[in-house]
Amino acid sequence: MVIMYVFAGAGVDSMSYSMNYLQEIVIAAAREELLPRFARVARQHKVDGSVLTTADLAMQERLAGLLQGQFPDTVFLGEEMDAAEQKRLLQTDMPVWCLDPLDGTSNFAAGIPYFCVSLALLQRGKVVLGLVYDPLRDECFAADPAGRASLNGESLATVESGLSLKQATALVDFKRLQPALAVKLVSAIPYASQRSFGSVALDWCWLAAGRSHVYLHGRSNIWDYAAGNYIFLCAGGCASTLEGDAVFTHELTPRSAVAAVDQSLFAEWCACLDVGLQA
Repeated sequence: MVIMYVFAGAGVDSMSYSMNYLQEIVIAAAREELLPRFARVARQHKVDGSVLTTADLAMQERLAGLLQGQFPDTVFLGEEMDAAEQKRLLQTDMPVWCLDPLDGTSNFAAGIPYFCVSLALLQRGKVVLGLVYDPLRDECFAADPAGRASLNGESLATVESGLSLKQATALVDFKRLQPALAVKLVSAIPYASQRSFGSVALDWCWLAAGRSHVYLHGRSNIWDYAAGNYIFLCAGGCASTLEGDAVFTHELTPRSAVAAVDQSLFAEWCACLDVGLQA
């Protein structure tokens, strides 16, 4: 069954997006462009020190062409674009496809099986659609404009954990935290165990699927978090920045993220991190 979602677009009367089509092109691209290159690709380093491979570029080029060909009244923003062009695109009134062609590039290049493709649609300053695909596990996480989250077509919803913070498993990226906060978490460990896997988009989705309970990241970019954060929220999760604001903002400024699978755990996690007092 092909499901179409229609909503107003800037400069056009209406726009239709088929979730089936989007999933098909992302899955096909990942299988054909990423999997053959997994752990078999040379890496180079960008100015900011992050890793870039030919797989990133191949995925971005392929999906940009398909999306703009199918939806000509949209614009396309990819991670591997010039920052000035990215900023210009976010300032347009047109719907924006926001793509991370390979989130977890360092893992991908090293042969670590934790990476994904992340695609979000931004409209009028909000995320209205998110899709994150893990080709190794063949897991497609998605959330549609109606706010319904799914995993491989089945409804996805967070479950009340019944856990205290001391019993929780945490996904924490220490690299981008302020030193004082990192030292605090190491000196007085507030959770049962901690992981850091290396793909922001997939982290959000694993949290939505209950594979961990609380999350903390100090600084991620819009293409890293837009789709995953939207999927997580649509699944019923709780999230904010360390300052207590909504995680998503329609600009390039990197954002921190604090999240938990249920309200009780979120409140305890926020109190531990002094959320709202971090400004």
